[in-house]
Amino acid sequence: MKIEIWSDVMCPFCYIGKRRFEHALEQFEHKDEVQVEWKSFQLNPDLVTDTTISNAQYLADKKGFSLDHAQHLQNSVSQMAAEVGLTYNLDKAVVANSFDAHRFAHLAKQKGLGDEAEEALFKAYFTDTKNIADHEVLAQLGSSIGLDAQEVHHTISGNKFAIDVNKDVAEASQLGINAVPFFVMDRKYGVSGAQAVPVFLQTLEKAYDDWKTTQQPALDVVNGESCEVGGDC
Repeated sequence: MKIEIWSDVMCPFCYIGKRRFEHALEQFEHKDEVQVEWKSFQLNPDLVTDTTISNAQYLADKKGFSLDHAQHLQNSVSQMAAEVGLTYNLDKAVVANSFDAHRFAHLAKQKGLGDEAEEALFKAYFTDTKNIADHEVLAQLGSSIGLDAQEVHHTISGNKFAIDVNKDVAEASQLGINAVPFFVMDRKYGVSGAQAVPVFLQTLEKAYDDWKTTQQPALDVVNGESCEVGGDC
């Protein structure tokens, strides 16, 4: 059974959702029959990488919040991340466009390292506060998961996989996805947001039963905490 996950590297709920989904998958009786594919999504495709401002300041400026309110929001999501064993250092996160990071992820997916790339990117951005738009950073991340650093440099110095990223974004639009993370199970059931583990597990079981009986219901979506295009994340 195929599960497609649309996410953006800069989305704090995407990393949390990834971890909760993984915990659900560990409990799923038929996990060996599940194939996970990561899909690209950009919350702010026009964002210009800026290493001179804080993530909180960027959020405050973008949404018209006070800096204190932006920091409060970030503290809340950091606490949520800690509850699933993740360390967020959002006060030091680099404001960066994620397009090249998504192209890097597509290269990794081509090599069978899609999940490893997503984990490396999330950790680099949220925990290690690295600039995920920096090509040297991406090359180093590539080496850490088994990719050739020179191939990573060659890939992201040109336009390779740009079409693939845009195709994922367009596909999300066609499916009505405007917030991430978004989990699509066998193109029948959708889970929007960083849902609780039991919700993921229940949907996995339902989707698997339908997959086995080849039923074709319309996409049924469960909604939860997520980042929307132009939203607060």
